[in-house]
Amino acid sequence: MSDNIIAARSSGEVLDYLLKRRSVSLKYLRDPGPDTQQINLILKAASRVPDHGKLFPWYFLVFQGKARVDIGNIIAKAYKDREPDAAPAKLILEAERFLRAPVVIAVISRIRKSRNPVWEQILSAGAVCQNLCLAANASGFGSNWITEWYAYNETVRQALGLETQDHIAGFIFIGTPAQQPEERIRPDLADITTFWTPDIDLKKGNDNEHGKQSWPETGFDFQKLL
Repeated sequence: MSDNIIAARSSGEVLDYLLKRRSVSLKYLRDPGPDTQQINLILKAASRVPDHGKLFPWYFLVFQGKARVDIGNIIAKAYKDREPDAAPAKLILEAERFLRAPVVIAVISRIRKSRNPVWEQILSAGAVCQNLCLAANASGFGSNWITEWYAYNETVRQALGLETQDHIAGFIFIGTPAQQPEERIRPDLADITTFWTPDIDLKKGNDNEHGKQSWPETGFDFQKLL
């Protein structure tokens, strides 16, 4: 057994960190962002996730410097194509989306040909996004995991070089927090936790209007992946 591998180790510090972690609003992310060495370490940590079949069903796109301007121009054009009457100010806003943080990392879920379920491959990409956020936080930076409309836009997807089996699991915005975020509402575990026995009523939480929204509004057909 390698001394470099940890299957279990008590760490109150890590547990306390996880209990207090918080995303940082994009309006509060500032320079400096992680340098190349820090980015590589963050991505290395992000890659250590459950991955049935060792498929590595994900990859990364890193945006920094001028690349943020270039992708912004693509997003603005895609928005203009979608909304021909869009006001100039709105197009400027769209073009500046990736300027809201010094570094943006896209996690791309790529479905590999395998006997292993597609759903598990997608979940692995989601785990990468969360690990990436945690690694960025542990490196001293704030982070925010978002998608927004352009993650599902075909013009943007093609400009990024994505193929049919590629889907954007998330854009992770990383920078230095200008201020500490306030706490947000968290679920009551009593509403969502069931210690299962046969025929027990499951505690599934409360559905709301947001939960009733469907994928077709984004142009993303989840059923095609199953």
